[in-house]
Amino acid sequence: MDGTERWIHTPPRPSATFDKFSLAEIRRAAATGIYDIRGFGAKRKLPHFDDLLFLGASVSRYPLEGYREKCGTAVTLGTRFATKPIELKIPITIAGMSFGSLSARAKEALGRGASAVGTSTTTGDGGMTPEEREHSKILVYQVLPSRYGMNPDDLRKADAIEVVIGQGAKPGGGGMLLGQKISPRVAAMRALPEGIDQRSACRHPDWTGPDDLEIKLQELREITDWEKPIYVKVGASRPQYDIPLAVKAGADVIVLDGMQGGTAATQEVFIEHVGMPTLAAIPPAIQALQELGVHRKVQLVVSGGIRSGADVAKSLALGADAVSIGTAALIAIGDNNPQYEDEYRKLGSTAGSFDDWQEGRDPAGITTQDEGLALRFDPETAGRQLANYLSVLTLETQTIARACGKSHVHNLEREDLVALTIEAAAMARVPLAGTNWIPGLDEQR
Repeated sequence: MDGTERWIHTPPRPSATFDKFSLAEIRRAAATGIYDIRGFGAKRKLPHFDDLLFLGASVSRYPLEGYREKCGTAVTLGTRFATKPIELKIPITIAGMSFGSLSARAKEALGRGASAVGTSTTTGDGGMTPEEREHSKILVYQVLPSRYGMNPDDLRKADAIEVVIGQGAKPGGGGMLLGQKISPRVAAMRALPEGIDQRSACRHPDWTGPDDLEIKLQELREITDWEKPIYVKVGASRPQYDIPLAVKAGADVIVLDGMQGGTAATQEVFIEHVGMPTLAAIPPAIQALQELGVHRKVQLVVSGGIRSGADVAKSLALGADAVSIGTAALIAIGDNNPQYEDEYRKLGSTAGSFDDWQEGRDPAGITTQDEGLALRFDPETAGRQLANYLSVLTLETQTIARACGKSHVHNLEREDLVALTIEAAAMARVPLAGTNWIPGLDEQR
C-alpha cells in the first residue's frame, strides 16, 4: 500500500433535514423574498386510511351475498332543525370549490355528475352561478368569511347552507385567488377589480366567537324560513372543542375537513404545517358528538383525502354519516390528465403534481378563467365521468359493507377495523392488527 487509499472518499451523503426540496425552497426564498403559493393540499406522507384494514366476516360473522342481498347507501342530512332535510342516495357529496378557482363549465360538470347519482354539490367562495344551480338537483350554498357573491336570493335558491369557519388545508387562514383568474365575470360576482390578486378573509366579519355564530345561524334560518339545513364546516385542528361549540350554536350538520383536503391557493408553509390529518380528526369529533348525545342527530360529513370506496367505508366505520370529495372529483372530470403532459411541462409542472391550479393556465380547461382553455372542456362528458366515479365509490363501499355482514353502509363500525401501524391505531382508536391493544386509549383506562 502506498498510503493513497486512506484518502478515498465515501460517496456524497445527502442530508435528511436539508433535502433537495428544502434546499430549493431556501434558494427560491432568498432569490425572491416572497413565500411560495400553490394549490392542492399537503404532500407530505401522513397517517391515512391506507393504514386501516377491515375484518371481513367468516365463521363468527355472516357476510351478505352481493347479488342477492341489499346493502343500503341512502343518507339524510339536516334532520335536527330544518323542515326540509336533504335526502341523498349515496353518502358521498361534492365539496365546495369556487367559480373563480374553477371555470363555469367545470362547476356545471360537477353539478351534472352529482345529480346523476342523487347527491349534492357545493358552491364555494364567490357565489352561485346559473349553470351550477341549473345542473345541480341538490346544491349547498357556502357562506364564507369573504362574503364574496353572497346574497339572500341565492341563499333561498339553495337546498342547504354551509357556514365555512375553516378549511383543512388552511385552518385559521384565508385562501387566495390570483389576479390572472379575476376575469370580468368573476370580478363582477365578487365586486372586485379585474386582474388584482384577491385574498379571502380568515374569519367572519360579523362575529368573534361561538355566541355570535349562534346569532348568525338564527339569521340564516329566518332568511330561509327554517327550511334549509345549516352546515358548519371546520378545519381539523381542535375538533373536540370546535364541534361542541358548533352544535351549541345550532348546526344541523358538521363538516370536518382534514389537512389532506385541497385548496385553490395558499401558502406552502400553511398547507404542510398547519392542521390535523383526517384520520386523527374523526375519533375526537365522534366522541364530542357522543358526549353531547347528538351523534347521528347532528350528522358528520368528513372530507380531506377521500379517494376510494375503501376510504368512504373507513370514514363511515369510524362514525361519519357521509364524506365529501374535492380533489378526487376534479381528477374524475379530467384535471391533471397525462394527455396534456407537454403543456403542463411548459408551465413548469407535470400531470399529477397539482402545483398549477393557482396560475389559471390549466390546459384541461378546469382550473382556469381563460375562455380559450375553458372551451376545451366538455361539461356533459365530464359529468358522466364524475357519475361513473361516484358509482364506483358507492359500489366499493357496499362491497366492503357486505363483506362485513352489513345491510347498510352506516352499519359499519369501529369493531370492523384494525390498524397496521401504532400511529394509525392511536389516531383511529382501533386495535393494532393481531392484538387487542389500542395505543394511548388502553393506557388512559
